[in-house]
Amino acid sequence: MARNKYDVDEILEDRFDLNQLKRLGGYIAPYKKQMTFVIFIMLSASALTMLIPQFFMKVLDECIPAGDMKAIGKYCVFTFIIALYSSLSLRYKIRVTNHIGQNIIHKLRYDIFEHLQRLPFSYYDDRPHGKIQVRVVNYVNSLSDLLSNGIINTITDLCNLIFILIFMLLINVRLTLLCLCGLPVLAAVVVLIKKKQRRAWQIQSNKQSNLNAYIAESINGIRVTQSFTREEKNTDIFNHLSSGYRQSWMRAVKFNFLMGPSVDIISAITTSFVYVLGIYWMTGGGQNGITVGVLTAFTAYISRFWNPINTLASFYNSLLTAISYLERIFETIDEEVLVKDLPGASEMPPIVGKIEFRDVSFSYEEGHPILNRIRFTASPGDSFAIVGPTGAGKTTIVNLISRFYNVDSGNIYIDDIDISKVTIRSLRTQMGVMMQDSFIFAGTIMDNIRYGNMEASDEDVVRAAKTVCAHDFIMEMENGYQTQVNERGSRLSAGQRQLISFARALLADPKILILDEATSSIDTETEIVLQKGLQELLKGRTSFIIAHRLSTIKNANCIMYVDKGDILERGTHEELLAAKGEYYKLYMSQFDFLKEKQAV
Repeated sequence: MARNKYDVDEILEDRFDLNQLKRLGGYIAPYKKQMTFVIFIMLSASALTMLIPQFFMKVLDECIPAGDMKAIGKYCVFTFIIALYSSLSLRYKIRVTNHIGQNIIHKLRYDIFEHLQRLPFSYYDDRPHGKIQVRVVNYVNSLSDLLSNGIINTITDLCNLIFILIFMLLINVRLTLLCLCGLPVLAAVVVLIKKKQRRAWQIQSNKQSNLNAYIAESINGIRVTQSFTREEKNTDIFNHLSSGYRQSWMRAVKFNFLMGPSVDIISAITTSFVYVLGIYWMTGGGQNGITVGVLTAFTAYISRFWNPINTLASFYNSLLTAISYLERIFETIDEEVLVKDLPGASEMPPIVGKIEFRDVSFSYEEGHPILNRIRFTASPGDSFAIVGPTGAGKTTIVNLISRFYNVDSGNIYIDDIDISKVTIRSLRTQMGVMMQDSFIFAGTIMDNIRYGNMEASDEDVVRAAKTVCAHDFIMEMENGYQTQVNERGSRLSAGQRQLISFARALLADPKILILDEATSSIDTETEIVLQKGLQELLKGRTSFIIAHRLSTIKNANCIMYVDKGDILERGTHEELLAAKGEYYKLYMSQFDFLKEKQAV
């Protein structure tokens, strides 16, 4: 069963693996030349702006007392040029960093989505789909600002701090040391809240994941919700999950907001001390060498000193937030692909159609076997029907033929070739599969049918639709085959969705055809017509048909009654009726039900 639900938090790691940041660095590496140039531009601009307080000091201490207006004009021109260069550099940085950041986001999202395409059915069986979606969209988006601006800003601000300290030391060493007294206090604050802050963002990401999972589930099940008037109850559940998300968010940002005010308070206190002692020393109260220009320039540097520290504190907050998302993103990318090509796997030759199960056992969960040492052989062109009670393992058998899951033990052979030793793509491209869930994609009916064979012509699509009796209802729609259908085919009836899915499977022209409840939503009249088209289609193909309607499988070469992990009976329709076993009971129960229904 599913090991996670919308109301169950995902497992949290106690410690963050720094290798995750190294992996993120691998995504940044292709852009290191561009980033290096941007950093150079920004550092050159920063270094030049450091001269502006020096200009002020010169103007106040030398030019104004001397009345040198020419020198004052010269410093004004220099200041304007530096400000213009700084503005152009900032504009260039914003444009380049956003481009780099979005490219990295695109690559991250591509990698996680590409990996999701290869993960087996078991991965999706175990998780609400909303929790998967939030990793591909929300979590990756949350890294955007960090990647676009955070890294370059951090590097440039660290260098700026060095520049500022050099200029401050050149002006006055005592005032510089006084200013630095606030740094140990800030470091203590960071150490104090670091672990709680990361934990808070981990919890917030879990609550966001839970909320997203429930929203996705509610949207998919809206028809059931309204049919059973569950709107109020579902709203209560949503309110509970949303409140949990809100509380976790408020707690997480509370720690983030501690950093900014802490920097501001420490900055204000140290600046106050600099003013008090600076003025005291400037007026001769025990220290000489401080002028109005020196104090003015130094206080300008103090502001510049704490600005990058504030930016670094913001980056630290963003980094801790990003870490909680990186864990989930890389956790998904690292999810093992259990069903994959073995080393040295060969291409599956053109399939003839012989299928053999040799002592195949399978379980979705350890200790709960679904199939137990199943054995049977289907010859090329045979049609095999699989019947039995719900949960007996009928769908599991056909899923194993397509290798959607790995068997626990035993082997499955197609044309005497072990399917575990061939590439999955070469195997599945030669099969036509119509699942019990008739999924319709957003787009035209033509595109939905062509999904089974992207190389098929329009004429091929129409021919497949006619074979499964879908052509007539398609042509009755406003734009025929070009009619747009919504995601999951909400504007189509259940029977129409199944017919389109059937045409999609048939268009692939497979040597092995798997039909899982293919006629469950088709009315009796359409089913009779459909059976006529299928007789020609099934010739030369090995087919496996799962159906609760026993009337649809009478002509199968072999009918297998599956229950309790084993094949209890097998034979033709007539043979199994004559045996008066489980199949006979199942058939007679349906026959009696139809008689009662007709009598009514």
